[in-house]
Amino acid sequence: MHRRELLAKAGMLGVTALAGRASVAVAHEGATAGMSPLAGPHVHFCGIHTAKNNPKFLLTTQHYCAGHSSTGHDDLFQCVLFDGTGPNAKLLGVEYVISDAAYRALPEAEKKYWHPHTYEVLGGGLVAPGMPEADEKRFMKTLLTTWGKAWHTWPDPKTAVPTGEPLLIWSLGADGQCDEAVIAARDKEFGVDTAAIRARRSRELGLKVPEIPRPTSMDDLGRQWTATGDDQPTKI
Repeated sequence: MHRRELLAKAGMLGVTALAGRASVAVAHEGATAGMSPLAGPHVHFCGIHTAKNNPKFLLTTQHYCAGHSSTGHDDLFQCVLFDGTGPNAKLLGVEYVISDAAYRALPEAEKKYWHPHTYEVLGGGLVAPGMPEADEKRFMKTLLTTWGKAWHTWPDPKTAVPTGEPLLIWSLGADGQCDEAVIAARDKEFGVDTAAIRARRSRELGLKVPEIPRPTSMDDLGRQWTATGDDQPTKI
């Protein structure tokens, strides 16, 4: 789906924190701020991040994303990552989201930085708080086969200022890879039920939830559907 269609169908015009920040920029900078990167439609969704090199690193992360286009390429999202949704949330880092076709065209040496979103969508890990159910269904179906490249430049948000090296973020790929307490806290905060979302999405899409082991090294490539063999979805 074209990224402008995605934004329109998600019904997310001007409703996120970034859109609010854009209006503040207009007040301070005048009319030229209307042409800033923060102007225009954005989408907000929430996921649980882990680090590629550290399975114990788990952090509920808020994604505020806008579509980006360039010559010959129009399926990229640029996301700003925060540790919360309030006005004083900490800026954790950035994530880029691309289509499966764009990922397949990357050089092999580049692919190790990109994680799949299949388990996160089908397993209920990705949610879009406040989005109408029908819109979220279309939105998550579009995200299902995308890939993300995410870096946390504030590795430990408990610190007063960002310290340490940036973390390359990876995706959860199977049941048991996330602390149930982290899931429960996220569900309580946003009034969602991960188990129910998982059951509904798997049923609606007619696909089994993937079971992908964690990477064994920083050079491992992500897999969307199966741990070995032909990486294709399994229908229910």
